[in-house]
Amino acid sequence: MDRNKQARRGGQAPAESRNIRKLVLALLFGLMGLGAGIPPGHAGAAQGSNSHEALRSMARACIASGNYEKAQPLAERALDLADEANVPDSGMSACLLDLAYIYKNRGMLAQAEATCRMGLELQEKVYSEHHPYVAYALRIQSGIYKEQARYKDAMGALERAIGIMRRDKGEDDPAIAPLKVDIARLLTAQGKFTEAESHFSQALAPVELRYGPDHLYTAEVRTSIAELYVLLGQYDRAEEIIRDVLVIQKKAYGSEHHFLVPAWMVASAIHQAGGEYDKAETLLQNALSTVERTMGPGHPLAGEVLSRLGDLYIASGQYARAEDALNRARKILQKSLGADNDRTAVVLNSLAKICIYKGKYPQAEKLCQEALACLTILFDENHPKVLDVRATMARLEAAAGSAVAKLKGRAE
Repeated sequence: MDRNKQARRGGQAPAESRNIRKLVLALLFGLMGLGAGIPPGHAGAAQGSNSHEALRSMARACIASGNYEKAQPLAERALDLADEANVPDSGMSACLLDLAYIYKNRGMLAQAEATCRMGLELQEKVYSEHHPYVAYALRIQSGIYKEQARYKDAMGALERAIGIMRRDKGEDDPAIAPLKVDIARLLTAQGKFTEAESHFSQALAPVELRYGPDHLYTAEVRTSIAELYVLLGQYDRAEEIIRDVLVIQKKAYGSEHHFLVPAWMVASAIHQAGGEYDKAETLLQNALSTVERTMGPGHPLAGEVLSRLGDLYIASGQYARAEDALNRARKILQKSLGADNDRTAVVLNSLAKICIYKGKYPQAEKLCQEALACLTILFDENHPKVLDVRATMARLEAAAGSAVAKLKGRAE
């Protein structure tokens, strides 16, 4: 049976142990443009342009530059060739993990989940359940679960991964730091900000020590910390961080790369909090055009940027523009992530705010109920997103009550 067609799809070759180690280390360090984390070539790449090793090396070069659309067919063809050559399971697992990473970053989450599961199973078969390579595969799996809003599953995968690494490396090994960063990001998504800050604090020093303060992975970590500070309302600290991050990223990627989008979104939130709506809008519009150009208009990140734009327009009183942006976001996110994702629920809550402004109270109530039903499954009652929906419902009740009172007054 063709192993590559069971999960559709992922690719590589009968890689030697050292080549697999290079792969998993590259994945561990982020693969988001970290040139230093991706080796320039492979043993075996010189076998010719038709070899799966060469194709996989080309795919990984595309991954490093963020060109996932170009990486996908290269990795898929590499897997076809590897499967035809009947390479060992160690090589096939590395191929599948490559492709799972590509699928995740293209927003193809169902394919990413199936491909990663298959790669993980092969890793466990080849190396045992407690091997560090399995931990790296679990990190990829956790990232996929996070995008799917399966936060408990994502945390479970990371906890298993960090347990493996602690057993193999020890508590203080720098290889554990990126896993702590991922845990901090999950805690942030779950609204557990104090715990998230603690994990970021534990991870940042080892990250800076290993990569340096100006490394791209360090900048990526600092962007996540700045995002946390925005959520905590610590805008001055967030601004100081994100200003330095953008200098580093622009120097490496240029000023129009989609790797800058997370930092732009943080900077936009800072400007919005300060009432600088024009600056916030410029950053979000730039982020949107960049994502649509490089990742496609239907990518989940495009939906998230549109959601932020909608919220910005609500804050600035531009309700018609807000409604247009939010309806676009709703369509993208429901299609790419599903109706039971918290990012979709946030859009529904924002649309409810517009309905309240327009006096469409039954429609606002329905939107709030849909958003709350989703969020209370994912989070506890004290999560900021749940509290925001509750606040919208309170405004709805007040507005509807006021409208009824006015009608009664007219009747009398």
